[in-house]
Amino acid sequence: MAQAVSRRITLEDQGECLRLFGEKDHTLKLLRDSFAVTLVARGNEIILSGEPLEVSHASQVIDRLRAHLKKGDEGYLPPGAVKKMIAEAKGGQPQEEAETHETILISSHKKPIHARSANQQKYVEAIRRSDIVFGIGPAGTGKTYLAMAMAVHALREGEVERLILTRPAVEAGEKLGFLPGDLQEKVDPYLRPLYDALYDMVEYEKLQRLFQQRVVEVAPLAYMRGRTLSNSFIILDEAQNTSPEQMKMFLTRMGTGSKIVVTGDVTQIDLPTGKTSGLIEVQHILSKVKGVEFVPFSPKDVVRHRLVQNILEAYHDHDKENKKSI
Repeated sequence: MAQAVSRRITLEDQGECLRLFGEKDHTLKLLRDSFAVTLVARGNEIILSGEPLEVSHASQVIDRLRAHLKKGDEGYLPPGAVKKMIAEAKGGQPQEEAETHETILISSHKKPIHARSANQQKYVEAIRRSDIVFGIGPAGTGKTYLAMAMAVHALREGEVERLILTRPAVEAGEKLGFLPGDLQEKVDPYLRPLYDALYDMVEYEKLQRLFQQRVVEVAPLAYMRGRTLSNSFIILDEAQNTSPEQMKMFLTRMGTGSKIVVTGDVTQIDLPTGKTSGLIEVQHILSKVKGVEFVPFSPKDVVRHRLVQNILEAYHDHDKENKKSI
């Protein structure tokens, strides 16, 4: 047996400790379970001891995770990253939650856009093979952003001629008629998240030309009525706020050569009390229709700030407790 060795790793500050260690020291527990090492965290230091090869592998993973945190802008370790790096250090492949590094698109900021979790990869693959795909799950899981990346890619590759983005303009506390400006100015706040994602993927000047040429269109769902959308990549966002009639209207706008992606979160319905969500109903109606796929997301797929996942899980637990008490 090789003589035991030790390595001391000093982190920059408490913030890096929190990001690296993970919720309830999840990362440290994974490292302890994966390598034959003794791992102790004291203040801003991590002390590893054990056989040289095991200490080397565990140290390699920690160094890679620190580098990932420094170069990334999300400020946390995305789902599957720790398991993937552990598997690579051990000379194998992760058995679950494998991340893909296949680039879908290069953003306008020269950053690669790719799936970051197993469910996101399933979503991307579903969009490639099916003409209608529903991505359903919590906010921040990349449903709309990945669909947008796939749409922009399809447009660039000449797979479609137009990109159409829409969402229902549900009144949340303010009546549209009392908001300032013309009709477009009234609905723009509802569409702003779609514009933001587009500007992140396409250079400003080029996107303005595409708007002027009507190659890219961002509009409220009501504007879709009566149209036939052919050779288009169409995204319906915030679909939980559609009525069953609106959902049917939207899906039947689909023309030849088109692809539809519908995204939504059934826990954030803003419809008036007693109104049925079209996104909930459509899952029962189209569940057995060939060519239509439903991809569920969970809080584990959240790619926003690490606290968003914790917040979603806390609300989920709270809702479960409330149901039990009723």
